[in-house]
Amino acid sequence: MSTDTLLRRYLGAYPDHLQAQVRGLVEQGRLEEHLRRRYPGGHQIQSDGALHEYVQELKQAHMRSAPPLHKVQFQNKMDVLQNVLGLHTAVSRVQGAKLKAKAEIRVSGLFKELAPEFLEMVVVHELAHLRERDHNKAFYQLCRHMLPDYHQVEFDLRLVLLQRALQAG
Repeated sequence: MSTDTLLRRYLGAYPDHLQAQVRGLVEQGRLEEHLRRRYPGGHQIQSDGALHEYVQELKQAHMRSAPPLHKVQFQNKMDVLQNVLGLHTAVSRVQGAKLKAKAEIRVSGLFKELAPEFLEMVVVHELAHLRERDHNKAFYQLCRHMLPDYHQVEFDLRLVLLQRALQAG
């Protein structure tokens, strides 16, 4: 796939001047270096149990009154090409005469190997869906409440995905 096609796929909604800056980094072979400098660290959250604890801590800090989470796990089969990096679901089950809903969050296994800022961003995104189902103004306000630089980290995650796609070539 051409660089222009990949730029449109990952950055198509962003202004032309930002796309031009990224194109320059790609053409100079400096995108990976730029990202490594900006996000040098890793994290220790490698198991479903550690992820569950991490998500619960963020939920407790920012969304105490949101519905409880019943399941949190890494999912290795998510389709990164379709930008599915996390999922939130409300599973409804009949228990006796009652209908019970259980909230679940799944995070792409890709985040095990990325910087902690990206894991936090995707978790914040999925937690925000506990209150706001749609990607509307209230949704993004909630994301920025939990992670003030949410939009920058989301943009940089798109750069990481672009870099990975370029390397897969």
